[in-house]
Amino acid sequence: MRLRNLLPLCLLSCLALAQDPSAMAPAAPVREPQSIDALRRGIPLDQEAKPLPIPRIENFDLKRKRAYPDQPPTIPHSTDGYQIDKNSNRCLLCHSRANFDTFQAPMVSVTHFLDRDGQVLASVSPRRYFCTQCHVVQSDAKLLVPNDFRDVDELMSAEAAKKR
Repeated sequence: MRLRNLLPLCLLSCLALAQDPSAMAPAAPVREPQSIDALRRGIPLDQEAKPLPIPRIENFDLKRKRAYPDQPPTIPHSTDGYQIDKNSNRCLLCHSRANFDTFQAPMVSVTHFLDRDGQVLASVSPRRYFCTQCHVVQSDAKLLVPNDFRDVDELMSAEAAKKR
């Protein structure tokens, strides 16, 4: 008899909790809203921003350090006017296996000659043909948001210095 009385009470309490999800959920932490003003430069959202000047492309022909493992190397020169499409790839004039010595340019990585099944190809794989999908030129543009990135080598040497 008692079980018969408890069953409706349990059902009613379950229904009450199901209707008010906040009854069981912890309160969400209060966070300060983040501003996107660095990207908008103080211009209201309903107004058109005057575009920033096009930054100067670095043209130092110096190999840069990589920021993380397996990062594609950056392009240390301007690529303005380079044709990179299904018919032609201007990058390969200097960076191909046949010409890299002549132009004193780094050769395209051997990974670019593998298809998706790991088979070695005689020429650059179609999936690696469009260089600017991964490789980018560098500019002297002002950072729009602060960058506190630290290289893993820098972090490891700082950690080793702490242990001494």
